[in-house]
Amino acid sequence: MYLTKLTCTACGTDHDHRKLQNLCTKCAKPLYPQYDLVAAARTLTKEALRTRGKSLWRYREVLPVRDEANIVTLGEGWTPLLHAPRLGAKHGMKHLYIKDEAQNPTASFKARGMTAAVSMAKELGVKKLAAPSAGNAASALAAYAARAGLEAFLFMPDDTPKAFVIECREMGAHVTLMKGLITDCGAEVARRKEAEGWFDVSTLKEPYRVEGKKTLG
Repeated sequence: MYLTKLTCTACGTDHDHRKLQNLCTKCAKPLYPQYDLVAAARTLTKEALRTRGKSLWRYREVLPVRDEANIVTLGEGWTPLLHAPRLGAKHGMKHLYIKDEAQNPTASFKARGMTAAVSMAKELGVKKLAAPSAGNAASALAAYAARAGLEAFLFMPDDTPKAFVIECREMGAHVTLMKGLITDCGAEVARRKEAEGWFDVSTLKEPYRVEGKKTLG
């Protein structure tokens, strides 16, 4: 693992990656992981990738978990890139491809972000995770928290499709339905997280979901 620090995307303040972090302690903006890319390049080669497993964790050198025992995975990533010639022709593109993220374990790209976020939360000693969601992120957090043996607390608008609610509850998550929008759900997480001992894994509220999502590239 070549993670060296977390840096604020706005003011540039560095933060200790070995400590549990949400937002920048100076300006409350998102933090971005930084890696020793020179060191990572020694082993992260095209030749090495050919021999590794078919999941996003094949890019271990530029993913954040230190101890591989803490990786919480359901086999996410390695989704197909499908050529769409007719759709491409309709829009004047000969080489249009579609990345089919529905083949991830929880049926969306949110699985990529949650495998990284939950793995780091586990490594840093978190026991309870919370997030607002109107669907796919909730399913992913419920699944990865269950895999890790952690508790998930999900706040969802009361008009969220029932399939998501049922799925999350069946995976053991604590689901609260709220009147209003996802922003209202996020505000409820923020209001209660300290008293409840939750770690907030809302979008852009912690540094590591984006690390899983970057593997789409």
